[in-house]
Amino acid sequence: MDIVSISDLHSNKVKINSSVIIKGWVRHNRSSKSGISFIDMYDGSCFHTIQIIARNILVNYYQEIIKLTVGCSIVVYGKLIESLGRNQVYEINAKKIQIVGLVKDASNYPMSSKNHTIKHLRKHSHLRPRTNFIGSISRIRNGLFHALHKFLFDREYYWISTPIITGLNSEGGGEMFRVSTLDFSNVPKNNFSNVNFEHDFFGRESFLSVSGQLSLEAYACSLSKVYSFGPIFRAENSNTSRHLSEFWMLEVETAFSNLNDLIVLSESMLQYSVNFILEKCSVDLEFLKKTLDLNIISRLQEFSKRKFIVIEYKEAISILKKSNEFPNKSIFLNMNLLLEHERYLVEKHFNFPIIIINYPRSLKAFYMKLNKDNETVAAMDLLVPKIGEILGGSEREEELKNLDERFSEFSLKKDSYWWYRDLRKYGTVPHAGFGLGFERFLSYITGVKNVKDVSPFPRTIKNFNI
Repeated sequence: MDIVSISDLHSNKVKINSSVIIKGWVRHNRSSKSGISFIDMYDGSCFHTIQIIARNILVNYYQEIIKLTVGCSIVVYGKLIESLGRNQVYEINAKKIQIVGLVKDASNYPMSSKNHTIKHLRKHSHLRPRTNFIGSISRIRNGLFHALHKFLFDREYYWISTPIITGLNSEGGGEMFRVSTLDFSNVPKNNFSNVNFEHDFFGRESFLSVSGQLSLEAYACSLSKVYSFGPIFRAENSNTSRHLSEFWMLEVETAFSNLNDLIVLSESMLQYSVNFILEKCSVDLEFLKKTLDLNIISRLQEFSKRKFIVIEYKEAISILKKSNEFPNKSIFLNMNLLLEHERYLVEKHFNFPIIIINYPRSLKAFYMKLNKDNETVAAMDLLVPKIGEILGGSEREEELKNLDERFSEFSLKKDSYWWYRDLRKYGTVPHAGFGLGFERFLSYITGVKNVKDVSPFPRTIKNFNI
């Protein structure tokens, strides 16, 4: 008897009339007056369930099997047979069912078989993977993670594990989570009545990283093509559908690369990943099509084939000015585009993802390379419908003199960035890179409106369940 998964059964890897062992959880259990129980069982390996036929000749039928409820864990020993029912191709004729774990107080089980709201699921993040909805999101998330890695690996990019604990803020602003072993109820003070971090674990002030980009550049200036993929942390006071305090970021850096190269690479990577999901996660996408987004498959197919639209920042401002959506005085050059502006561009004007390039220097970070006009930087943002920005990148300033000027412009102490300056002192090279917000991209793919619902254990302001 072989141990198999439900995925194995539905992919025809197991022959009819084979004896099998399958382990999983009860989705439904219906018992007839004739002494037969029909148990729908799942194991998480795929969206599908398998029907178990349990007859009253089983030794524990009346004592245990007919009492099984949603969520109970079981091991089934039986034979795979063709089903006579209309809703499934195969079923298992049970020879033995071992009860592993019962649901205590089934009437109060938070993940009962009824439909639950998204709000209810968020309250039970440890149990919500048992639902079809979160199960499908999790399998698609796993597929997307694999697709991005595979795309870069096949193109000879090296994965670099950039530090999670850092002393620098790569964005030059914003709130960071402090890392410390000090007892802040009795912290040592220096002469300026500030915390003396010389007594801390690292001997200096340290934080959770908001980006691995600066560290990644060090390896790009030696290995040429590198990327990092891991969690980053931002203490932003933003409780919106697009923000998490802990989220995953894919960051790519390429030596001897420019803005146009970034556009080509990011478009290829995103379209490859969507094609991968269309192929490998088709059953889960069909479920989301029925329950969440009727156009999900056609939308993703168009995304994977059609060339992205590229416009200048100035053109974006001009389009917004000419629209009747916003007061004319609220749209001006050198303004930050708000979410409502981004969504107008991608959902109403172009009705497709767009890439905006060449932003004003005042709107972007210190490391971005100035264009020849000395007013804009060679930067790009990729915007998609419903979400807004999911990817941002730029050419990096490779000249030390220009970088030092940017430090002054942003009131940053260049001595704090001594090693970053060394990259420009010793064999500098033109290079460029981008960061992709993994959860935002996943939200776009699945049609899920809130990134909290595509993150296994979301962390946001005032929200830390488990």
